Amino acid sequence: MVGAGREFEVVGLGDWDLAVLGTGGRVRPVLTAPAAPLGRAGAEVDPTADEVVRLAADLVVTMRASPGCVGLAAPQIGVGARVFAVDVTGHPKALTVHGTFVLCNATIVEATRWRPGREGCMSVPDLTGDVKRASRLVVTGQLPGTGQAVRLVADGFEARALQHEIDHCAGLIFLDRVAGAHAVYQRKVYL
Repeated sequence: MVGAGREFEVVGLGDWDLAVLGTGGRVRPVLTAPAAPLGRAGAEVDPTADEVVRLAADLVVTMRASPGCVGLAAPQIGVGARVFAVDVTGHPKALTVHGTFVLCNATIVEATRWRPGREGCMSVPDLTGDVKRASRLVVTGQLPGTGQAVRLVADGFEARALQHEIDHCAGLIFLDRVAGAHAVYQRKVYL
């Protein structure tokens, strides 16, 4: 497929392996609101740069070390970069599951079937909120390590997770998307 002058391969991201990063990564502290980096848009990155590859590994390791976490973006660990990890494997609301993956410089190219849903966030640990998101999403981005351009189609919960992480990369948290105070709730279950 061709988009904006670039070739995009439709990739089954479940086949992408962290081994391509060549590093194990380390668990990083997750910032909580109102930490300043959470409100700043991340910069576009070179997905083949060593520091981006290390960042990708750190995001995955930190996400996996956090019970219930299905996504983590670079600004959440204090890095102003458009890089995030997602893995909705095993989540009961997941319709599409591409396994564990990291995207750099992701852009939403199509968003349809808008529906409200409850969201939480490691960076806002005491609250959840109702956010209207597309339940069908097409995203383009690049894989860290190889820089391969990809086009990803996601539905349901995975689409929601992608939008949530793309928002983090744009300096937004889910509270910026709720309709008002009536749509924000105290978290009842802590993971």
